[in-house]
Amino acid sequence: MFEVQSSLSLALSLVLFGVKIAALVDCVARDNSKFVQVGTMPRRSWLIILGLTVAVHAVTWDPLGILNLIGTVAALVYLALLRGSA
Repeated sequence: MFEVQSSLSLALSLVLFGVKIAALVDCVARDNSKFVQVGTMPRRSWLIILGLTVAVHAVTWDPLGILNLIGTVAALVYLALLRGSA
């Protein structure tokens, strides 16, 4: 039973880490004008937030930890705002 739970936790952690990495890569590649057009925070702020979320997740792999959950929400909000408006 513990093996199944551990495997599910690892899979969830890898998927969420991938979402955060995808958001960070998209933010790096996106032009500043898109941030102004959407009316969201500046690119630099998003880079700091997403960079910190990736760093925290790389250190603590618990997908249900409070910092990882906050980082996941931040990455999903970024993707919804900027990728969803493309």
